[in-house]
Amino acid sequence: MRTIVLALLLTLGLASTTLAGKPGEELPRSGDEIVVCGKLFHTGAPVVTWLDPGGYDAYRVERRFAPIEESDWRTSEEEAKLDTPNRYGLRKETLTPEQIEKLRGGGWSLEELQDVVDQFVMHYDVCGVSRQCFKILHDHRCLSVHFMVDVDGTIYQTLDLKERAWHATTSNGRSIGVEIAQIGAYSAKSKSTLEQWYDKDENDLVRLTFPSWLVTDLRNPDFVGHPARPEIIVGEIQDTMLYQYDFTPEQYDSLTKLTATLCQVFPKIKCEYPADEAGEVIPRVLPEAQLRDFQGVMGHYHIQKNKTDPGPAFDWKRVVGGAKEIIENSGG
Repeated sequence: MRTIVLALLLTLGLASTTLAGKPGEELPRSGDEIVVCGKLFHTGAPVVTWLDPGGYDAYRVERRFAPIEESDWRTSEEEAKLDTPNRYGLRKETLTPEQIEKLRGGGWSLEELQDVVDQFVMHYDVCGVSRQCFKILHDHRCLSVHFMVDVDGTIYQTLDLKERAWHATTSNGRSIGVEIAQIGAYSAKSKSTLEQWYDKDENDLVRLTFPSWLVTDLRNPDFVGHPARPEIIVGEIQDTMLYQYDFTPEQYDSLTKLTATLCQVFPKIKCEYPADEAGEVIPRVLPEAQLRDFQGVMGHYHIQKNKTDPGPAFDWKRVVGGAKEIIENSGG
């Protein structure tokens, strides 16, 4: 009889407090969760959110890495010439006036967000490590991105995915963005830049190096990064031949798991990239109509003609194909 009464109370929503846990009881996290509309979703990769110690908080108005007595908004506006204290906004491009009024306070449901978000955009940060990336975006450029993936594979989330981060111009309202820590791709005239960031170890293997001025702040301070493929990758992006070292295996592992997670959470993000008839990634900006209709995983260079990230070394088949395998193996 007691079981029947409890079942009836649960149906009516009257027994929810009984099962919610004790007041003050901590809810455990495993450390691989991302935040979407305040809900937690597992990725299987190491994740540090803006809520965690060591995280990067794009909700903060003050500059993160300026001296604290000079980091307030008024001083930042004068010294750094920043345009606005907010580095993010409302995903309002496809919303009706009624929806804007409803959601402008931030109260998105997951279903409402799933109806809006249909692109996942890959960037390289040209900063080398995620700490420097956040410093440049937040403190100097008045920009933002949802995720950063450091060289050791740590994923940093700076905003809830309900926010419209400022990372990809016309796709901001519909997309999620990730900055992959790497110095980037260069033409033949400027590829000597790569020599400042890569050298050979005692086994003659190419490894990541960092300039003496750079503060890395990696979660694993003893981490030594190696490109997933040791040779310089040469490829054409936006009709320009570029030279680039590959991303680290740790970054690929985390990106693959993050991609799988986002494609599961957001059904409109298809687990595919812009491809030609042969199935190869399109290495240039998409025509306006194709960009408008595309739903899936894409590069910054697919959106803007003046961009080349994530570059010719980015292994689209490894990330997107790996994400498909994860989804299939999980029964998704």
